[in-house]
Amino acid sequence: MRIAEVAFAWGAEVALTSPKHQSGTDRIAEVAARAKNFSIIINVQGDEPLIQPQLIDRMVETLLKNREVGIVTAAHPFENSRDALSPHQVKVVIDLAGNALYFSRAPIPPTKSSGPSLFLRHQGIYGFRRAMLLQFVKWKPTPLEQAESLEQLRALENGVRVHVLVTKRGSPGVDTPADAEAVAASLRKGSTSSAGLRLQKSRARR
Repeated sequence: MRIAEVAFAWGAEVALTSPKHQSGTDRIAEVAARAKNFSIIINVQGDEPLIQPQLIDRMVETLLKNREVGIVTAAHPFENSRDALSPHQVKVVIDLAGNALYFSRAPIPPTKSSGPSLFLRHQGIYGFRRAMLLQFVKWKPTPLEQAESLEQLRALENGVRVHVLVTKRGSPGVDTPADAEAVAASLRKGSTSSAGLRLQKSRARR
């Protein structure tokens, strides 16, 4: 209730969902099932608190313009190659049209240190068509999803086209307690620049 109370305080609409849900996608699907007036649903996950509003707009535009895309997400190049080795940082590889081929916690495919990485850092934000979202949560967890603990693989295993918007850089994710401390410290100081956050996260991890 603490999050709900804070959201209410600045005027947000809040929906409390069933405690039986296993993921955030299940929770937003419960809300979407009742919100029949909305055809597009954007899910900004809690571990990406500094997502840029412009990225949300791009996701909506992508779904409006391309009816063949069922889900849209985002990714960007790793700024620090060491971060790519962390299982907390999800990697994605895409095809020549910008659609996801695979998501992994491992650096797949491995790349030589002298060349650019062939994978990108995936960001925790998704855009769904409402019908796609409601269908997604009806599917059972799939083998690759269970192996990687990444539910977005459920979409790929069921033949859904997941388009990836590639940005030059992304907002810092909160993947560890140290990340959460760094983001909180930056917000307290009133600085949300990615450079400032990267510096604080680096110090927090030492």
